[in-house]
Amino acid sequence: MPPLVFAWLVTALLRVMIGSATVAGITAAGVVAPLLGPTGVSPELAVLAVGAGSVFGSHVNDSGFWMFKEFFNLSMKQTFQSWTVMETLISVVGLGGVLLLERMLS
Repeated sequence: MPPLVFAWLVTALLRVMIGSATVAGITAAGVVAPLLGPTGVSPELAVLAVGAGSVFGSHVNDSGFWMFKEFFNLSMKQTFQSWTVMETLISVVGLGGVLLLERMLS
């Protein structure tokens, strides 16, 4: 698996399980950092991959989900259909951008 995809995937999984983007990003950085040296991956791109993964799949264990729901007076279903889908799209497009940058810089 490409290291940047691995960094994104680890962060995204942590984000969904924990709910906190900050904790997911910091934890994933600790897991992925030792892989950067031997693989020759740009640390800057790894940071972007972790950042993109940290916004993946926001749902009920995230305070932003509840703030968005209440601010816009949405039902749970509407919040999943808007906020969660939007956050997931941002994350996936971010990963795509990181992979495109990697290709351009290689």
